Amino acid sequence: MSKVIANMSMSLDGYIADTADGIDQLFGWMGNGEVEVPTAVEWATFRMSPASAEYMREALSGAGALITGRHLFDITQGWGGTHPVGVPVVVVTHNPPADWPHTETFTFVDSVDEAVRVARDLAGDRNVVVASAKIAQQCLDAGLLDGINVDLVPVLLGEGVRWFENLSKAPVQLSDPTVVEGNHVTHLAYEVVRKA
Repeated sequence: MSKVIANMSMSLDGYIADTADGIDQLFGWMGNGEVEVPTAVEWATFRMSPASAEYMREALSGAGALITGRHLFDITQGWGGTHPVGVPVVVVTHNPPADWPHTETFTFVDSVDEAVRVARDLAGDRNVVVASAKIAQQCLDAGLLDGINVDLVPVLLGEGVRWFENLSKAPVQLSDPTVVEGNHVTHLAYEVVRKA
């Protein structure tokens, strides 16, 4: 059965973007190695350390759908119609764009519950990846998140966008991590421990 997994690159002090939504300090690990990892789009071919490349290939092959929020969709301009992961994208928004031409790969819904249901249907037996801070928080609060993958970058941003700053149901217990050490990044994969 597929899992719903939140994944983000994050600074050591807990930020996933700077105050202007910039991510340059957090994604250098995707281009600092000798192993090429192609994606579904020509403009995003990664060059990573061998360990990060293996981690990324596994993540890409295991993904079946992606959930994001309208804010990230707008910042990226909908990735030009194709997300680098190359899977269907479900966007949570109360205001879907009226003239978005890529309806074959993008679905707009107005709730996190519906997003997870639609994404699971689209993903089949592969994983659903949540790539949005607010949506990941809502999924965690609703008990819909199975795992959290953190690409921990050794930088202190000092301020910016925090990943899990507004949880309504904290504390949340996580499993011990699976750890992969890359160049200028440590990949941590946790399972969300369900309360009995």
